[in-house]
Amino acid sequence: MTIVAEPSQDSGAGPPARDALVVEDLKLAYIVRGVPREVLRGVTFTIGAGEAYGLVGESGCGKSTTAYAAMRYLPSNGRITGGTVHIAGEDVTAMSERELRGMRSQHASMVYQDPVAAMNPTLRIGRQVTECFTVLGHDKNTAEDKAREALVKVHIGDPGSVLDRFPYQLSGGMLQRVVIAMALASDPELLVLDEPTTGLDATVEAEVLDLVRGLRADIGAAILLIAHNLGVIRTMCDRVGVMYAGKVVEEGNAVEVFDNPNHPYTVGLLNSIPRKGLRKTDRALFTIPGNLPQIGDELPTCVYVDRCSLADDICRTESPPMVDLGGGHLARCHHSDRIADMPKPPEHAIESRVGDKTIIELTGVSTTFKQRGEDIPALVSVDLGFSEGETLGLVGESGSGKSTLAKTLIGVNALDEGGEITLDGKAMKPTVADRRAEAVRAMQMVFQNPDSALNRMWTVRRILRRTVTKLTGVDGAEADQRVEDLAEAMRLSPRHLDMRPRQLSGGLKQRVAIARAFAGDPRIVVCDEPTSALDVSVQAAILNLLAKLQNDEQIGRAHV
Repeated sequence: MTIVAEPSQDSGAGPPARDALVVEDLKLAYIVRGVPREVLRGVTFTIGAGEAYGLVGESGCGKSTTAYAAMRYLPSNGRITGGTVHIAGEDVTAMSERELRGMRSQHASMVYQDPVAAMNPTLRIGRQVTECFTVLGHDKNTAEDKAREALVKVHIGDPGSVLDRFPYQLSGGMLQRVVIAMALASDPELLVLDEPTTGLDATVEAEVLDLVRGLRADIGAAILLIAHNLGVIRTMCDRVGVMYAGKVVEEGNAVEVFDNPNHPYTVGLLNSIPRKGLRKTDRALFTIPGNLPQIGDELPTCVYVDRCSLADDICRTESPPMVDLGGGHLARCHHSDRIADMPKPPEHAIESRVGDKTIIELTGVSTTFKQRGEDIPALVSVDLGFSEGETLGLVGESGSGKSTLAKTLIGVNALDEGGEITLDGKAMKPTVADRRAEAVRAMQMVFQNPDSALNRMWTVRRILRRTVTKLTGVDGAEADQRVEDLAEAMRLSPRHLDMRPRQLSGGLKQRVAIARAFAGDPRIVVCDEPTSALDVSVQAAILNLLAKLQNDEQIGRAHV
């Protein structure tokens, strides 16, 4: 067993020029009420020129924070407290604001998780893409030509039409292509992708990933890819780093790490992936016991000790070193040679009980939108229904009408005349504003994007408590207990309850959105991509919880 020496942040030696990104012993804290809460606890990794490197781990482990720290995109209370970051040989941590702007415009670009939030909704696509070239010094006419060429490069067939539209007029996949085109305007040496395919359907996801592969080959950019989808990381990346509680706990060739994991946490993540051939009735999905440590928690030894089945006295008294397992495969574990001794995932059967009574029935439901005076059919004569305890899944490409159907079902979109939606055989009003309180309570929705579904100024506790009180009439201590029970079921800590959505990761925000949907004891929950922003372990926990609630309380579910 070879122990790899940890780098010194005071070495003073610059990284070799061939590396696109070098992160050395990076430490970062958020200042909360004057107290620094540690988030990154000495992150170290290197990405060579033209190499693709993936970061995986649960929500809140520090993946996105690492990417933002590398680009020096930090909130006002974020502080780099140690270590260095070099991009194209230059120390990012020592740059002035002017130097940072130059670095971001010429050497490194970032594609954000939510393309909608990355675009200005009031400006046409053409103006925003053109600006990427004008800041590089091109005149207006040249910048406009290059904007068209950039959209062609990302396989947008009608760039003129797209440039003339506003962001809300594009599908998620199309908008993500535009964001990638903007990021590639400067032919960067480093391209950072933060969950670039979250919320995209399988076909569009494959197209975007193929696009990234092709562009990588064309421009030779190094890639830092952050994703919850371990399959995407395996196929897209040369090497992978597994993060937990602000540390890289395993690193190596992507295929080798996933085929032969040598850290208990990596094993847990891989065990949480649903296996082909297993139905919901076969067994519950495996989840990693316990919860991720909170930001700022003291972790003097092994960061994974409280959740590890191999933990013993040495794990609780000595911080594990990074062990070289050969071939560039590293693991931060005292017992990487005992991985085979880990207990196999338990198998718990899930019994599916579907009632005979039909809850919801749609008959001839159509929805038409108006765009520039023209009628655009979004749904055409949809007939379907489902019973108590039944799960109905809707699949299809982006733009096929899945989310439109979900929003029409709950009354956000009005259905056209002639269609009908019934609850327990009784027709419901077309829009939620006109529906009876019992009908509103009976049917709740988990939206795809929690950022636009949650009040950013309210605490999580206030969001959930208001829903409990408004839909059930429960107040006082009983409502408070209901909120705490919901939080516990969704793996939200008491500390999370006193935070605002803007202080949470994407995965944590989605857990809040799911908790809110169940706060009023609904009979039907409509889930629009409810786990797209969650890591595999939390995905498994949420899906198990949905299945349990469905069977225990005979809740119907529609998944789109």
